[in-house]
Amino acid sequence: MTYDPKRVTYDQLLEIFWKNHDPTTLNRQGPDHGSQYRSAVFFHNAEQEKAAKASKEKLAKSGQYERPIVTEIVPATEFWRAEEYHQQYLAKKGLSHCKF
Repeated sequence: MTYDPKRVTYDQLLEIFWKNHDPTTLNRQGPDHGSQYRSAVFFHNAEQEKAAKASKEKLAKSGQYERPIVTEIVPATEFWRAEEYHQQYLAKKGLSHCKF
């Protein structure tokens, strides 16, 4: 997947991100656990960092979650493509989305 800011804004990505996982579980998503499953938002510049922190704060103040939000907000660094067996993982398992 390639991010195209002409088609979707960073703020829209953040909104979708927060709605599609549980940001209160440390190093875990669904049945998977370990530091590789940590919740993180990556940013490429100061503007994105500010937007990510603001969206996290807004969600924390919303009262939607009883537990604290533990999602990290960190600079984007080198990216490694996942192993082939992880590509289209949900589709390979007959799932349409992660459940949390």
